[in-house]
Amino acid sequence: MAEPQLDVKKPSELVLKVRIQSHKENDFIEVELDRQELSYQNLLQVSCYELGINPEQVEKIRKLPNTLLRKDKDILRLQDFQEVELILMKNGSSELAEYTPSLLEKPCYNSNAAKMTY
Repeated sequence: MAEPQLDVKKPSELVLKVRIQSHKENDFIEVELDRQELSYQNLLQVSCYELGINPEQVEKIRKLPNTLLRKDKDILRLQDFQEVELILMKNGSSELAEYTPSLLEKPCYNSNAAKMTY
């Protein structure tokens, strides 16, 4: 008699720890990305929304400690709870790079996750 096959599925979401590069703040937030829609652009859009910044402000995305993420294939290799840092453009305004809204100021991007926090 054959043993039953266990159907082990990956969760439908990839959870990443994301922050803005800053000398003052070291805190991460957890961001959920749909595994069916993993792309560089999706990571950028969701992370910026959650952090309350404009995607045009982001110069680079780095997987900590020292790997630049440049294309969709890089994003597909990410594992749950890896740490990612958004590096903002320096345009002479330190106020822009140092401003991070509190989590109370921004609603959660993922509506399912938002419902779980209440």
